[in-house]
Amino acid sequence: MRTNFSQTAAYIWSLADLLRGDFKQSQYGRVILPFTILRRLECVLEARKPKVLEQVTKLKAMPKVEEEAREKFLLRAAGQSFYNTSPMDLSKLGSSDIKSNLTTYVDSFSPDAREIFEHFRFDEFVGKLNEANLLFKVVQKVATTDLSPKAISNHDMGLVFEELIRRFAESSNETAGEHFTPRDIVRLTTSLVFMEDDDALTEEGIIRTIYDPTAGTGVYSCQAPKLGENPPPAPPFTKGEGPCLLPPIEKGGITAFQRPKIPSISSKRTISKCLTGQCLLPSCP
Repeated sequence: MRTNFSQTAAYIWSLADLLRGDFKQSQYGRVILPFTILRRLECVLEARKPKVLEQVTKLKAMPKVEEEAREKFLLRAAGQSFYNTSPMDLSKLGSSDIKSNLTTYVDSFSPDAREIFEHFRFDEFVGKLNEANLLFKVVQKVATTDLSPKAISNHDMGLVFEELIRRFAESSNETAGEHFTPRDIVRLTTSLVFMEDDDALTEEGIIRTIYDPTAGTGVYSCQAPKLGENPPPAPPFTKGEGPCLLPPIEKGGITAFQRPKIPSISSKRTISKCLTGQCLLPSCP
C-alpha cells in the first residue's frame, strides 16, 4: 500500500520533538536527514539482504579474492548499486551499546553509501545524541518508519526528502539561504532547455547526456528523461523563439508579440539519459 509522501515527511520531521531542548533548530536537519537516508537504504536492501550475507560468508572462505572482485560479488548479490554487509538493522541495534553498534552498521555499507554519512558528519551527531540519551529513542522511531519501495516510490521518496530539506531551511535563520526548487519551476526550466530539440528527441535510438553541476536532490536530472520520452507539444510560436515575455506591440491593427530568443543547446541526437545512475534518494521513477 502506497503512503502519502506529505504524511511520511511530517512523521519523520516529528523527530524534532525529541531533539528540542538538546539541539538547536539549525541542527535538526543534520540529525533527521541522514537517519532518513539510512532507513531508506536499509529498506531498499532488505529483500536481498540474506543473499548478501550468504555472499559475505563465501568470501570469507576466499581470502585471496581482490577487493575489486569482492565488491562486484557483493553488488551482484545486493542487486543494487550499493550494499551492506552487517547482519544488523536499525531494529536490532539494542540499547546497551547502541552508539558502537550503529557506527559499525553504517561502516558496513559500501564506500559510495558511506560517503553520504561522512558528508553529514554522522558520527559527530550520533555522539551528541548518545550524550543526550536520545540515540535509542531516535533509532527506535526511525526503525518503525516504512520507507520501503513498496510503501513509497522512488519519486515520492524524492518529494519526502525535498520537503524535509525545505523544513530544515525554514526552521533556522542560519540556513535561510538553503532551499529546494518547486517541481513546477523544474518542469518549466527543463522544458525551456529541450524546446528546440523536438526533432532530436522524437527519433528512435537517441541518447542525450545531461550534466547538472549543482545537482542537489537531482530533480532536474530526473525530470529530463520524462521530457525525452514525452516531449511537450509544440509551442504556438516560431521555433527558436521563447514564450511571450514582453508586452505586445500594435502594428497596423495586428497585435505582434515580442518573443526573446532562447539560445539553443547542442543538438546531439539523443533520448535523455540521467547521469545520476541509480539514485538512492530522489531517484528517477
